[in-house]
Amino acid sequence: MQQADDFLTECDRIHALLAPLDDAALATSTAFKGWTIGDIIGHLHVWNQAAQMSLKDEDAFKAFMGQVGGIIRSGGDLNAFERVWLDGLTGQALVDAWAETYRATAADFVTADPAQRVPWAGPSMSAKSSITARLMESWAHAQAIFDVLSVERENGDAIKNICVLGLNTYGWTFKNRRLDAPQPVPQLRLTAPSGEVWTFGEPADGELIEGDAAEFCQVVTQTRNIADTSLKVTGANATAWMAIAQCFAGAPVDPPAPGVRRKAAA
Repeated sequence: MQQADDFLTECDRIHALLAPLDDAALATSTAFKGWTIGDIIGHLHVWNQAAQMSLKDEDAFKAFMGQVGGIIRSGGDLNAFERVWLDGLTGQALVDAWAETYRATAADFVTADPAQRVPWAGPSMSAKSSITARLMESWAHAQAIFDVLSVERENGDAIKNICVLGLNTYGWTFKNRRLDAPQPVPQLRLTAPSGEVWTFGEPADGELIEGDAAEFCQVVTQTRNIADTSLKVTGANATAWMAIAQCFAGAPVDPPAPGVRRKAAA
């Protein structure tokens, strides 16, 4: 699957950013909920392992989710579970373990049947959707790392996967908040990192989102508030969507307030 290669390429970009950092730098807090760089990598590492299990060993995945449920029922949260699972793994040792696992995860998925159903925390999904979700989550969480290190991110056209995921979760974004999704779905006209213009959907009665594809990805993954982008949003449906867009699973989450998540001053 091309998505597995795209996942590998994105993780390699993130690894190149992290490799020169010492353990003290990896303990730097980011603008994402106060998580440190290490917390973010630990989170990605744990759930990459979960994706591997879901593809290759459903019994192991069920046991994994049983441990998650046990900690949550005892009053903990996902972060508490992740700390237990990581068992003291931190710093560059954690980065090394994450790198080994993301490479193995990519290798497992690249030859998998894209249509294979795999279990997850919510409904099951296809293997193609699973590795696309790993790409999306890795890209999204890493934005906080690029931001706190004041590094301008260079994206590749593989973010098209995230654009598609963002569009595909239009209806779910509203349903997740017990709202009816307004119709028609806005058309997207986005400029790729390569300069190519991607158009998604047909003209939709003036409902349109135009601009930089990476900024659209930032909004649907909630790494930026729409007000902190240069996206041009036209129409009531498009405006309502961009105010609450959420392409990741789980309970409704509000986007960051304007100006909260941005690249730190050098």
